[in-house]
Formats: sequence, structure tokens, C-alpha cells
Amino acid sequence: MGASEENSALFPIFVFTIMALPLVPYTIVKILNTFSKKAMTIHCQCSVCSRSGKYRKSIFKRISNFSTCSNLTLVLLWIVMAVLIYYIKHTSHEVKVFEPFSILGLEHGASDSDIKKAYRRLSIQYHPDKNPDPEAHDYFVEYISKAYQALTDPVSRENFEKYGHPDGRQGLQMGIALPPFLLNIDGASGGILLLGIVGVCILLPLVLAVIYLSRSVKYTGNYVMHQTLSAYYYFMKPSLAPSKVLGVFIKAAEFMEIPVRRSDGEPLQKLFMLVRSELNLDLKNIRQEQAKFWKQHPALVKAELLIQAQLTRESKALTPALLRDFRRMLELSPRLLEELVKMALLPRTAQGHGWLRPAIGVVELSQNIIQAVPLSARKVAGGSSEGVAPFLQLPHFSEAIVKKIARKKVRTFQELRDMTLEDQVELLTQVAGLSSTETKDVEMVLEMMPSLTVDITCETEGEEGIQEGDIVTMHVWITLKRGSGLVAALPHAPYYPFFKEENFWLLLADPVSNDVWISQKVSFMDEAVAITAASKAIQELKEVSGASLKETNAAVREAVERVKSGSRLVMGKFQAPGEGNYNLTAFCLCDSWIGCDKKTNLKIKILKRSRAGTRTGALSEEGAGMEEGIEEEEQEEEDEYEDYESEYSEDEEDEKDSKRNGVVPAAGAAAAAESSDNE
Repeated sequence: MGASEENSALFPIFVFTIMALPLVPYTIVKILNTFSKKAMTIHCQCSVCSRSGKYRKSIFKRISNFSTCSNLTLVLLWIVMAVLIYYIKHTSHEVKVFEPFSILGLEHGASDSDIKKAYRRLSIQYHPDKNPDPEAHDYFVEYISKAYQALTDPVSRENFEKYGHPDGRQGLQMGIALPPFLLNIDGASGGILLLGIVGVCILLPLVLAVIYLSRSVKYTGNYVMHQTLSAYYYFMKPSLAPSKVLGVFIKAAEFMEIPVRRSDGEPLQKLFMLVRSELNLDLKNIRQEQAKFWKQHPALVKAELLIQAQLTRESKALTPALLRDFRRMLELSPRLLEELVKMALLPRTAQGHGWLRPAIGVVELSQNIIQAVPLSARKVAGGSSEGVAPFLQLPHFSEAIVKKIARKKVRTFQELRDMTLEDQVELLTQVAGLSSTETKDVEMVLEMMPSLTVDITCETEGEEGIQEGDIVTMHVWITLKRGSGLVAALPHAPYYPFFKEENFWLLLADPVSNDVWISQKVSFMDEAVAITAASKAIQELKEVSGASLKETNAAVREAVERVKSGSRLVMGKFQAPGEGNYNLTAFCLCDSWIGCDKKTNLKIKILKRSRAGTRTGALSEEGAGMEEGIEEEEQEEEDEYEDYESEYSEDEEDEKDSKRNGVVPAAGAAAAAESSDNE
């Protein structure tokens, strides 16, 4: 009984230990991640963002942010830990040493007659013939009888004096820290113990493995469904106009899983009337167009209308049920748009190039969704290639205000940004008619907007000029500046209800052939990661070129300083194509701001490779000023997208381009999913 009680007492300690091993380090990591977040210090401070409530530090907001499934589970486990600590503290007892004199209630050195008297007295109280209680019987046999025997029997007394126990030397006792009812193998308890062993050792790992495998089969590493990637691959086309990108985006399987309720019919009809002008319907055959729109799959109709509700800022017209679906779609949108960009950049040609036009269209759609600006606002107007869309992302701006400031020769967004602070204030107050508070909000947002500088070079390492077939290394330094002085910041997005970090896409492309040679995603949020990546890249580059340790360390220090000052290093390699002159363009596209993209032109001269593999022939007079085979040019902001179709142009050459590029949708779906997983 004593051993069983000890094992039972150890069971809470065993459970406590098993829980504490993963719980304590996980809690520490969770706390450190919470304190390391800087979201609340780098967001926009304008009154519109403050009224949105996204960054409000109210007690209800904090409770809402805290009340996630993982956090509540964590708190529950710590409550269980606290209960176990309390139970262990108040139920644990020390192991008592076998003391026969104390058991019989005598002092050390008592006479034999006193020992016999004490034994008789306790026998009357605990003997089975006098006391039928089972516990009294156990106590009499285990303690009273052995204590009397240890003090009266010569052999037992000798064992007690030598080994501390009347039975002599005691062997090592092993136990299991489980409750007594599980250790009783008679009857049903044995089955309970067997079921526990099978459940913990076999069923639990099996269930976890099934859940993991089922999820991995359904989702990619970026938590996007494989079915979504297949649909995106199938519907992606090389000449996909930006106005048609939305139709591909809403075909995500995640959106198709959002239920379409019967109660959604009337609210969606009202929403349709509010956003009808943005649906690209033919006004000459409006009835047929409306009928055609509603004949689509109900999930597609709902998804497009909810996205249009975000673009037109009509979310207030949604019912509570539709508002939940609306928020769910917006929460998934950045992840799905990123995968859609990757699908456009997936190597499609024999040279491994992606498609430029649809990639730009997807990034533009991302900008419009984050800033809640209609796609129709991108129509070319007033000399601006981006229309009035960049102005509409500013607080308190409307198309009427844009028309007012256009009378003062401010027709492009870049012209507004280039003005001095005094001129901006005068324009906004006297011409646009904004109040001093509203003008201050506009100035805050303009100071938060990034200004990009792209410094790009391409070269064959260790050689002069670039010959066909060479492995060309691209070095790009992207520098970000803001009027606020911040490098890492969250965009002004009062109509997007979730935190959204700025991301940039660097595309080295040939606008004429619509080919993307190199693409890479760039972030300015984590300076430590950027320093590590830049240091490693510069160090490897210098080691390959045979630079000394001193030169390598100096180059690494310079790169670190550039990163700390707001620059990011992007490197990539590509194989030089055939002989000729190539007019490439380096696009740096932001997925959150409209009008902040940067375009840098790059001319590369590819020389013919000699038969012996040596560099022969000097650069022609045309390329004499390009000893590295490269020349950079900066163009004006208004020419930024002159090589591309208008947002509302027709996809007349989609089928022709698909055939020319050899796209086979069904055969490529698996390859698209695999490529996304690898990225």
C-alpha cells in the first residue's frame, strides 16, 4: 500500500513535468515575439487611420487581439499548471523513516515490559479481530507488528540496527507514476490502462500524422490551396490586361469555399447596383450583360461583388454575415495575390522567362485593394499614366478635389510630391479647400510614402563585357527614403482592416517581348535579416574575386552601413542570350502604395562568343561608352508604363500569345504547385 500511495502521489508531478517541458519555452518565445513587434510605432498617424480603429489601443481591442485560439489554449494550460502546483504542494508528504519506538508511542530505551504493554494497547485498537476496517488491518500488519517484532525478536532487532528495517536489507523499489485504479490490472482497470497506452503511443501519433498529411496535400507551404494554384496557372495568360486580373484572382478555391446563403441574395443585389459601374458591363446591352453576370457560379458572383465593395469603399452596405465573409476575403487577399504574382513570373519560355504584363497587373490590383481605390480610377487622364488613383489614396481627397488642383497645373501625383511643403499647404488649403487639420493629414501620408532609388549593374564576374552564354550576375541596390525618416513602416490603409506590411517586387524585364528575366521579392521591415543577407552575399562575392581579407571586411562594413541607411541588396544570375543589344527595364513595384513604383532602364550589349572561348573583338563605337556592356537611364515618372496596355484594353492577343509561348494549362498545373512550394 505504501508503494502504491507513493506512485499515486508522483502522478501529478509526472503530468506537471510533461506539460512544463514544451509549455515554458513556447511561452517565452511568444512573449519575446510580442515585445519585438513594432507595428504600433510605425503606422500612419493621420486622423482617418485613427478613426478606422485598426491601431487603437483600447481594452476591447487588446482583448480581441489576445483572444485567439492559441492564446486562450496557452492560458488554459497555465491554469492547469497552477492547479497542479497547488495540489502537489498541499498533498505531498515526506517519506517517513521506519521508527519502531515512535510507532508504538514509546521513547528510545523503553523496557521490554513497556514494549509489550504498548503492543497490547495498540492491538486492541487496530487488530483485525477488534477493528474490521481494512486500513486498520494494513496499519497493524505493516507497522505495529513489525515495530514490535523489531524490538523483541533478536534477529529482527539486529536487522533493524544494521539496515533500519526488521526485514533486513531492502532492495530498490521501482514504481509507475499513475493513479492506483490504473495499476490495478484486475477487472476493467487493466483495459483502461491498455487503452491509455494504445491511445498515447499509437492512436495519437497516427491522428497527428493524418491531420498533417491531409493538410499538406490540400495546402502549399504558403498556406494556399493546391486547387487555387491550378486555377491560377490555367487562367494566367501572357497578355492579361490589369482589368482582367480580378477575374482570375476571384477564382481561388479559398473564395469558392465561402458559403453562399439564401439570405445573401437581396444584399448582393443592392451591392450590385452600387458597384455596377465598376464591373465592365457593356452599357449598350446592359440587360444581357447583367443576366450574363448573374448566371456565373454564385461563389464567383459573391467574391467579385465583395472585392468591388472594398475597391469602391461600399462595405458599410453589407449585412453582418456578408461583412464576416468580406473580412475573410480581405484577410486572404495578400497571400493569394502574392501567389498570383509568382504564377505570372513562373518560367514559361524556353529561356526560363516569366510574363511581365500580368505580373504588373496583379501588383496594381494589390495596390487598389489595400488602398480601396476603384480600378477605373487608373484610366489615363490629365497627362497621368495612372489616372487619379494615386490621389484617391490620400485622406479627404476625391475626384472633385483632383479636378480643382489640376487647374493649377498639378496634373500628376509626382508633381504634388515634388512640391515644397509651403506650396503643398497653399495648394491644399486655398485651391483644394481643405481645412488645416485635413491638410495636416495629407502631409502625414505624403511623408509616409516611400521614394525609391534603384542602382543596378550586370556583369560577368572576372571578365570584361558580356558574351552570349555567360552567367551574368545582377547587383541591385534599392534605396528607400521617406519624409518621416522611417525605413520600415506600415502603409496608410484605413480601409483595409488588417495589418499589412509593405512588400516590393523587383523585376528585370524586356517590355517589348513581355519577358521577365529575374524577379525577387524585397522587404524593408527586418533590418537584421537584410544585414545578414547582404554581408553573406558581399563576402562570397569578394572571396570568389580573390580579394584580400581587409578588402572583404571593408566591403562588408560598407554594405552594412548601406542597409542601415535604408538600402537593400538584391542579387541574381541569368544566362546571357544571343548576340545583340537588349533594352531592359528594372521595375521596383510596391504592393501597397499607388504611384510609388520605380522604373530604371538598362541597356545590355551581348557580344558574340569566340570559338576558342576567349574574349575577341572590341566593343563597337555604339557601345564604346559601355565598357561593362551596361548603361543606365532614369526616365520621367509619367513615362513609367507607356509600353503596356491600358487597364481597360481588350485581351485580343491572349489566345495568340498563349499558343506562341506553348502554354498547356492542364499539363502545367502540377509544375505550378511544385514551383510555389519550392519558393
